[in-house]
Amino acid sequence: MSDMQDYQSSLEDVNSRKFETFSYLPAMEADQIRKQVEFIVSKGWNPAVEHTEPENAFDHYWYMWKLPLFGETDVDTILAEAEACHKAHPNNHVRLIGYDNYAQSQGASMVIFRGKPV
Repeated sequence: MSDMQDYQSSLEDVNSRKFETFSYLPAMEADQIRKQVEFIVSKGWNPAVEHTEPENAFDHYWYMWKLPLFGETDVDTILAEAEACHKAHPNNHVRLIGYDNYAQSQGASMVIFRGKPV
């Protein structure tokens, strides 16, 4: 049996908190984020961008960055919106969501930019 890795995470240490599956992996590079956006588009899911302050990520709703990009299939447009959100709120976490219309739920959700606590 393999050894399990303990992820040092606590509510008091804002930098140690984990979000969704990908936060347990090393930070994604630009090409890996692009592949995730391509996956969301290939599934026909509607992408959306949200953000929040690191200290509010667990106990508050995240803010929507504009409306979800209903029907958007251009990967560069989606990435540009995520970048614009990050530039407008550089200290906030920014996440990308893929809404699945059929299942009426989130098909994908990942933090693509981690903010720095103030």
